[in-house]
Amino acid sequence: MYYDVAIIGGGPAGLNAALVLGRARRSVALIDNGKPRNAVTHSSHGFITRDGIKPAEFRRIAYEEVLRYPSVQHWKDEAVDIKRTTDGFDVRTVTGETLRARRIILALGLREELPAIEGVKELYGKSLFVCPFCDGWELRDTPLVLLSDLPAAFHAAKLLLNWSKDIVVCTNGGDNLSEEQRRVLVSRGIRIVDTPVSRLEGHEGKLERVYFADGTFVERSGGFIGPAQLPNARFEEALGYEMNSSGAIRTDEMGRTAAPGVYAAGDSAYVMPSQLILAAASGSKAAMAVMSDWLEEEWREA
Repeated sequence: MYYDVAIIGGGPAGLNAALVLGRARRSVALIDNGKPRNAVTHSSHGFITRDGIKPAEFRRIAYEEVLRYPSVQHWKDEAVDIKRTTDGFDVRTVTGETLRARRIILALGLREELPAIEGVKELYGKSLFVCPFCDGWELRDTPLVLLSDLPAAFHAAKLLLNWSKDIVVCTNGGDNLSEEQRRVLVSRGIRIVDTPVSRLEGHEGKLERVYFADGTFVERSGGFIGPAQLPNARFEEALGYEMNSSGAIRTDEMGRTAAPGVYAAGDSAYVMPSQLILAAASGSKAAMAVMSDWLEEEWREA
């Protein structure tokens, strides 16, 4: 089948791009395998009119709205290969289907590599989170842990003081904090523990204790972690776009990549901050960029 645009990924960025393009009367293939990164999260926050919504309900409403437009089709599949052709792109899916499109929007988002610590997976999305803007309110004024061996731990610790004054930073044996950064954090009442974390314990998804390799522990009610975030979109060799130093696709402010006809939106185009509302906005911008470029091309040909 032939489409004007193939959108790879059905998160908020891909969905909003499909909405804008559907309303612009373009034929769209929205390719999504139905496995969103935020599926483990009980609720999503920071999106006006949708604050506190369950991720599954957000997707249900979004697909209901997007698929009202007859030119948008949902492919419940996964793109595994994209090849450039003389007049666009061939997209092959995991089920063996092939579709053709004149433009591509990559909105596959990120995948997270959680710390290899016992208990993290059971607590993640329930009392352990990544973004304090998304989940800090629910943990306000409680004893928190920040578990991160990344350089961003210093900024994250400072930020968390907005929600709680009782914070323990666990570097898990890493050297990601300079002596000056340590001095600053300690001066604000933040405790730093460098001993590697052995396990996290909790009940029904609620964190209770953080245990260290030396047998000691601290009691905490929740916290934040710094997982490695890696892009799902890995078509740069086939399509010719560029990656930036943070591991995202390099784009201009409207989502255009260095590869003609290829656009990127959402977490595929930036790594942080990762929020629904920002991803949706970038999907809208990428769709508008597609339409603008298409218009200029048609007028030049005419």
